[in-house]
Amino acid sequence: MRIEVLYPELSNLFGDAANAGYLRRALPEAEFIQTPLKARPAFADGEVSLIYLGSMTESGQSHAAAALMPYRERMEALIGGGTAFLVTGNALELFGTHIENEDGSRLETLGLFELYARRRMMRRYNSIYLGTFETIEIVGFQSRFSHIYEGSGPPVPALFQTARGAGRRPGQAEEGVRAGNFLGTCVLGPLLPLNPPFTRRLLGLLGAEERPLPYEAAAEAAYQARLAEFRDPATGEEYG
Repeated sequence: MRIEVLYPELSNLFGDAANAGYLRRALPEAEFIQTPLKARPAFADGEVSLIYLGSMTESGQSHAAAALMPYRERMEALIGGGTAFLVTGNALELFGTHIENEDGSRLETLGLFELYARRRMMRRYNSIYLGTFETIEIVGFQSRFSHIYEGSGPPVPALFQTARGAGRRPGQAEEGVRAGNFLGTCVLGPLLPLNPPFTRRLLGLLGAEERPLPYEAAAEAAYQARLAEFRDPATGEEYG
């Protein structure tokens, strides 16, 4: 099993690097490849089991988009062929068509999904997140300067359905992207340590569904406590 973590020097905001660390502890026998920005990705020349990319700065998005663009067709083929992707935070915006800035300029992105993002750098949105993935409840957080909008093509399937917090944008239930084994979300946390049932499903995509989770009892207890807190109407939704 080969797991490629893209651009760890960029995708390290909001604790998202802990998603890769948690997988490393769950799958100690796997080969973990950390691909720096200037290197050719492993997925470009061979098969990988999972590709991970997490949150970064807006400047980091520009660098990552430029680095990934030569491999756009290869990534499209991998998604279509069932390779697992986990993409968190604003890294998901790189897989849409573009990111719009307030001054009218835009960053062209991979165009793998008919979605685009709008940045509003003076209006950060912070909230808790409560939603569902199939029958699994999801908890986490959101902290973002941008929101995601649908393009003119066919609807893009969502990853989560939102109960509290924002979907792709405030007021929308659909959150993230699910395309085969491509799992993309703006939810932070980090996602995997906070959501043991979801992590088990991800391991199932990798053929390791029976694997015990790292610190499983503590992770499950924390998950149940956070679920109770986020379900409670007395818990404020937006903050900051």
